[in-house]
Amino acid sequence: MTEFIPPATRWFELPSPFPMKRGGELRGGRLAYESWGRLSPERDNAVLVLTGLSPSAHAASHQDDPEPGWWEPMIGPGKPIDTDRWFVVCINSLGSCRGSSGPASINPETGQPWRLGFPELSVEDGARAALALVRGLGIDQLDTVVGCSMGGMTAIAYMLHGGRARRMLNVCGAAHALPFSIAVRSLQREAIRLDPLWNGGDYSDSVYPESGMRIARKLGVLTYRSAIEWHGRFGRVRLDSELREDDPFGHEFQVESYLEGHARRFIRQFDPNCYLYLSRSMDWFDTAEYAPGGGEGEQAVLRGLARIRLQQALVIGVETDILFPIEQQAQIAEGLRRGGTEVHFASLPSPQGHDAFLVDYPRFCPLIADFMGG
Repeated sequence: MTEFIPPATRWFELPSPFPMKRGGELRGGRLAYESWGRLSPERDNAVLVLTGLSPSAHAASHQDDPEPGWWEPMIGPGKPIDTDRWFVVCINSLGSCRGSSGPASINPETGQPWRLGFPELSVEDGARAALALVRGLGIDQLDTVVGCSMGGMTAIAYMLHGGRARRMLNVCGAAHALPFSIAVRSLQREAIRLDPLWNGGDYSDSVYPESGMRIARKLGVLTYRSAIEWHGRFGRVRLDSELREDDPFGHEFQVESYLEGHARRFIRQFDPNCYLYLSRSMDWFDTAEYAPGGGEGEQAVLRGLARIRLQQALVIGVETDILFPIEQQAQIAEGLRRGGTEVHFASLPSPQGHDAFLVDYPRFCPLIADFMGG
């Protein structure tokens, strides 16, 4: 995969060696990030944005890069996260292929891509790397840590690993992985690994596991939206063209064509090995590990969350989300509340499922603007 790094991207060199949670260490590691607005003289207006699995650090357009970002309606002058007031930093996740160190980046000791030689990756590793960057920018305490999807997990881990923030905005996040989500991600990883062109992680731009990535992405997209939206957008509408005799099981319905197009746009934009590493890191994450007294299950997760110290939090979930279902955001809210945080929990009836925070701006923008304005 040929990396595309947005023009406004900057890099932070991680401490080397950087120890990883599950063993091993990363040498010569770095994080890609972008920033908007200005840090106040008191350094008290910083907002950290932690992303889902696939986005880059380019969350919004920038004076050095006018291309719209993945959260363009949310970040900028006069927008809900107002860069006239806030100094906003968005980090590309450790393990990704959009500028930060990961399986697709070069191992400085060999001069070759890390591939499967990259150390085992956890959500906590990404959180500690983000904390190192924040401290490297001279920021002792954030005003707000923001996490979306996988980033919601990372935001929790950030606070549990010594991060300091006045507030948290947790959007469609989770304090641990549920069996359904683990099962889906397991199938996605299996689709990639069973593609012969994956070749044990040793592929190239010319010999590339397209079929495995295509199937993995289709499975993902199915869980990012809801059955309500699939029905409303496509129904049972068939394609205009009739089935070809040489492809009797080819695409017949519009929804099939949509999934195919979506997958093909993605498969060359994201590295397969990075997909495997980041996907597995979410399966491993469990806030119960941080519960005083140990244990597992619901009560241990709540005790782990209660260790986090914040003044305020806004936790947003979507009622039609099947990947990170609404009870997981309710759990985050309850755990933070037990720790003494003033929490507002918003359960939104958006029909657009897990991806609603990327598309249903009429519902999300007012909530976030009100929280960030406080």
